[in-house]
Amino acid sequence: MKTDVILKVDNVTKTFGQDLSKTEALRGISFDVLKGEFLGIMGASGSGKTTLLNCIATMTKPSSGKILLGDDDLTLLKGAKLSEYRGSRIGYLFQDFELLDNMTARENIILPLSLHGITEKQAEDRLRELAEHFDITDVLDKFVSQMSGGQKQRTAAARALISEPDILLMDEPTGALDSRNSKIVLDKLRQMNTEKKSSIVMVTHDARAASYCSRVLFIRDGRLFHELRRSLSGESQDDFYEKIITVTAQMAGGNNNVI
Repeated sequence: MKTDVILKVDNVTKTFGQDLSKTEALRGISFDVLKGEFLGIMGASGSGKTTLLNCIATMTKPSSGKILLGDDDLTLLKGAKLSEYRGSRIGYLFQDFELLDNMTARENIILPLSLHGITEKQAEDRLRELAEHFDITDVLDKFVSQMSGGQKQRTAAARALISEPDILLMDEPTGALDSRNSKIVLDKLRQMNTEKKSSIVMVTHDARAASYCSRVLFIRDGRLFHELRRSLSGESQDDFYEKIITVTAQMAGGNNNVI
């Protein structure tokens, strides 16, 4: 694999059911994710985008094809190697936070580290850095029920990044937030991507969220439909957003002639 490619998805298919109930969720998807890239994946409900993300996260096993992180084929991982991958090599940010209600924000964030033998000092150092970045130092000792939606998602983001994963996977990370808190969360994540060169893959149906990405893949009926790359030198986020809107409109209309 090329040194600048961190993730390679190679001709991945996924079929659910058999015979008359057979559904082809993914039909030969292939693409690379570069180190430090912020990649968006868009598509209508049922297009296969969440199935694809779940395959990368090893929550779902592809029917065929390969998914490589570095030199490791994720479709072949088992036992301790699979646990290591899920626990430390990827971070996962869910739409509905998935925080443990009986723990404080601090305890939720450092929980992944307690499972992997990280020293208390290392955990505290990472916690402090992430809490400051996501502006949640004032809620570290609060329980989930005492936090706002935006604070919950920023806490969940800190938890997903605390193990310093190779790649961060996000499934509709702003789906449960209002526009103000969505912007705060996405601004913070893009800052991590820009300053720390964090590699991020985000599934979203929201064109505004996708405009934060450096590249967007569009999926329709289990296949790649189109790709947009943002010109970081001369293209504003609003200009990129307008391009995304154009492609999503073409997808909805069934037109393959896109920009």
